[in-house]
Amino acid sequence: MSISTNLDEIQNNIKNIKDELSINRDITLIAVSKTVDSQRVLEAYNHGQKEFGENKVQELVKKYEEINNSDVIFHMIGHLQTNKVKYLVNKVKLIQSLDRLSLLKELEKRGKNNNYIFNCLIELNLAKEESKTGLHEEDLLELIEKIEECEFVKVKGLMTVAPYYEDLEKVRVYFRKLKNIYDDLANKNFKNINMEYLSMGMSHDYKVAIEEGSNMIRVGTSIFGERNYN
Repeated sequence: MSISTNLDEIQNNIKNIKDELSINRDITLIAVSKTVDSQRVLEAYNHGQKEFGENKVQELVKKYEEINNSDVIFHMIGHLQTNKVKYLVNKVKLIQSLDRLSLLKELEKRGKNNNYIFNCLIELNLAKEESKTGLHEEDLLELIEKIEECEFVKVKGLMTVAPYYEDLEKVRVYFRKLKNIYDDLANKNFKNINMEYLSMGMSHDYKVAIEEGSNMIRVGTSIFGERNYN
């Protein structure tokens, strides 16, 4: 299947889910383009896809420079090392993986040095999977207190990578939990924190994520096919 056919199918699926549940909120599709070359990113872009997610800073910067088109929007969705933050100034719409105090401090420092505001999502690891990064729920308020002291970091919502289960009802629990946290934060008045984006759902579980309140899904395999990591 071609990239354009795959994109059409996903957009059609999103429309059907929205119609079925009478959802009127916008759902932003992030095409996860890790390991995909710039030519294929442009193929997706030429078919109307504007926002792309990258896991590695080096790969994001390379594509940003090769594509050189301000209409192509990048998100950092992978674990972000503090020593790589400086390379993302002016290159990303959202850093979706803010998950620890050391990273927050580095973002604030680099933002101040460049007079640049980093817009971020807090990544939560609700299942406490050791194989995944992300903040544990009980550490969230401590991070929020530090975010309120920042000038160059703004939080725009939450993100999670749910555990992989064939049985999607097992995944639903985590999406529902994140939505509850999102709603709770949205009802509180924090400085520098505004709940705009709830980023949850990937190729195999985005339907359930949308049902549970996601307004941003991150889809790679269903657009670009299986990855070659060699």
